Amino acid sequence: MYALVEELRAIAPRPRTVGWLATRFEVSGRTVQRDLQALMESGVPVRCEAGRRGGWFIDPGMTLPPVNLTSEEALAVAAALAGAESSTPFSSGARGAMRKLAAALSADAASSVRDLASRIHVLPGRTSAGVLRTVELGVLERKLLRIRYADAAGCESSRLVEPGGLLCAEGGWYLVAWCRLRGAGRGFRLDRIRAAEPLDERCEPRPLSMLDEGLAGRVGSPVSLSSLAAEG
Repeated sequence: MYALVEELRAIAPRPRTVGWLATRFEVSGRTVQRDLQALMESGVPVRCEAGRRGGWFIDPGMTLPPVNLTSEEALAVAAALAGAESSTPFSSGARGAMRKLAAALSADAASSVRDLASRIHVLPGRTSAGVLRTVELGVLERKLLRIRYADAAGCESSRLVEPGGLLCAEGGWYLVAWCRLRGAGRGFRLDRIRAAEPLDERCEPRPLSMLDEGLAGRVGSPVSLSSLAAEG
């Protein structure tokens, strides 16, 4: 199936018929149809265009160029994807990514990936799906968020925050943001955000050093955000 994806990507957005693909790979048309259906079910953007000039094609704007992974690298990616439980930021795409990874590997490598994934279990967190999706949106689109936040003692407060990024520290996920109430960078534990609402205002990026200063001593000893940016 990997070869089929690469063939369609190489000539995109032009289509190829099932007959042409069957001849190209020296297999039956039924095999090509089966593989195309499997690719669609795994989330690969394969489409069929009807008509005399139609056929199967792949949307080049919805895929990444080929990435050549060693077996060890593929297993590392699989472990990370399998460990992304429902309260992990951006976990909604992890399952689809796992299927696509397995579809792109050789039969033996795909079997190893599936076996590893079946033996990784993560207990679900307490962050609500609605809060998580709103935080993801705020980080991606730099939207100002209104959140209701509970501190360690359970006292709740309303905050307007400018999302800067996400941080994993001491087993928990934090929204790193500029808090307008405190006038400083803060780390808000995702499982303590009781409600979150995106507002229309878009936030200007703040220097990571400003957010680092506000986090000092509040989230254990996280890796400096500014140092991560410098490495990237």
